[in-house]
Amino acid sequence: MKEFYPSIEPYQTGSLKVSDLHELYYEISGNPKGSPVVFLHGGPGGGTDADHRRYFDPQHYQIILFDQRGCGQSKPSAELRDNTTWDLVRDIEKIRELLKIEKWLVFGGSWGSTLALAYAVTHPDRVKGLILRGIFLCRPEELKWFYQEGASWIFPDVWEKYWNHIPASERFDMMKAYYKRLTSEDSKVRLEAARIWSQWEAATSRLFVDPQSIEAFEEPEKALAFARIECHYFMNNAFFPSKNYLLENIAKIKNIPGVIVQGRYDVVCPAKSAWDLHRLWPEAEIKIISDAGHAASEPSTRAALIEATDQMKSL
Repeated sequence: MKEFYPSIEPYQTGSLKVSDLHELYYEISGNPKGSPVVFLHGGPGGGTDADHRRYFDPQHYQIILFDQRGCGQSKPSAELRDNTTWDLVRDIEKIRELLKIEKWLVFGGSWGSTLALAYAVTHPDRVKGLILRGIFLCRPEELKWFYQEGASWIFPDVWEKYWNHIPASERFDMMKAYYKRLTSEDSKVRLEAARIWSQWEAATSRLFVDPQSIEAFEEPEKALAFARIECHYFMNNAFFPSKNYLLENIAKIKNIPGVIVQGRYDVVCPAKSAWDLHRLWPEAEIKIISDAGHAASEPSTRAALIEATDQMKSL
């Protein structure tokens, strides 16, 4: 089973002003003359960390990471204004142009898979290949499963805290109820809702619950960015013009090599979405991991992702 590549530090970091309001943190590591790959993190609002560099052979790849609008080291934190999927797609292009990259490999998991697909169907000529993990198509049924009823049947103990935070009169639409609190003018109300929203996702993301992962999501700045930005996107259908936008446009990426890595027991982004994608894009290889949930770092998922990045060296 493949392990992470060794820890590395960026050889370049920077900030890119992408609007009057937003400034993005980006970093480059690995081989300055290597094959470029861009890493699209989850959430939206999740941010990057040092382990995200380690899915790629640093001798072969020029590894580009960046924090999307409003999260990680990008500024301003937890900002919802001028923060849409299409803003992020334009940001990816601005980074590509800044770094003078003609085409690159695009790697994204969870919300990162959503964004990778949105980018690819918009700029298919700029994508050499796609590695996607924990497929999330941001369809209403996926959101209903995780935030209203479905995952609650598998994690009833964890769900109880998320459910009980909202008064009975508002529970018919939990996302709307949380959005009301996450956008409250009262900072205490915002933070309490953010922590509970974030804990729900952290507690359900692994085959075996990891208390340390849950604790990490309790950090105020991280929880606020994660919860506020996620709920903002989900309340707005990820700013897609239709409820099934990505699958409706999948023909645009038929000729792009792809690998789909999906945990069989992923509760956050159930395997049906990966299968629906594969049915319409059979040219992409699909790997359903029999002993994994949602998290990219789970051993078998990590190994499959590293195998995929090694496989894509031939592009």
